[in-house]
Amino acid sequence: MNAKDRFFHVTEWFSANMEVAETELHYDTPFHLLIAVILSAQCTDKRVNMHTPEIFARFPKPSDLAEASFDEVYSLIKSISFPNNKARHLIGMAQKLISDFEGEVPSEPDQLETLPGVGRKTANVIASVIYDKPVIAVDTHVFRVSRRIGLSKGSTVEAVEKDLTDGFAPELRPKAHHWLILHGRYTCTARKPKCDMCGLQDICQEYISSHLKI
Repeated sequence: MNAKDRFFHVTEWFSANMEVAETELHYDTPFHLLIAVILSAQCTDKRVNMHTPEIFARFPKPSDLAEASFDEVYSLIKSISFPNNKARHLIGMAQKLISDFEGEVPSEPDQLETLPGVGRKTANVIASVIYDKPVIAVDTHVFRVSRRIGLSKGSTVEAVEKDLTDGFAPELRPKAHHWLILHGRYTCTARKPKCDMCGLQDICQEYISSHLKI
């Protein structure tokens, strides 16, 4: 099966079996999604969602967060991973939104990456979820699943992102990002993948390879 056929098969399967594919982070504005995605780095969406209602209520706008003290922000996120760095990043992000973007969350990934705490993955998440940009964010789930089922042989995040960008049609990329995340989160898990529940066994390179060795 060549790459084009593999992407077609994967697209057909997910379209039929995961019609709704969207972020599991709770948010009500682009600014609040940006907060949530920064907090979600090396932390579960479930834990982030436990804390964001109070954070959103305390900081409804960038100007509110930009004026907050480190201690105030830290107290709200201290049970989330890396709270010291994230508190500084959140305040710096809000301040830069005010100084450089008139308090609005920019739509272009390159602009988003200028914000403290925002790397390529976070920038692509915001650009795709909020602005429907044709980009794919590669997190650990996307990286793992893409390599396992044979959508990419890339050994770096950048290489996998390029393969997925080339393979999925532009209009599908925002949704494909969530297909792969959710599949990795609930089926193609890191330690004990639920291969018996997966409808992609017939093309999964890792599954096929492991069974050929038996």
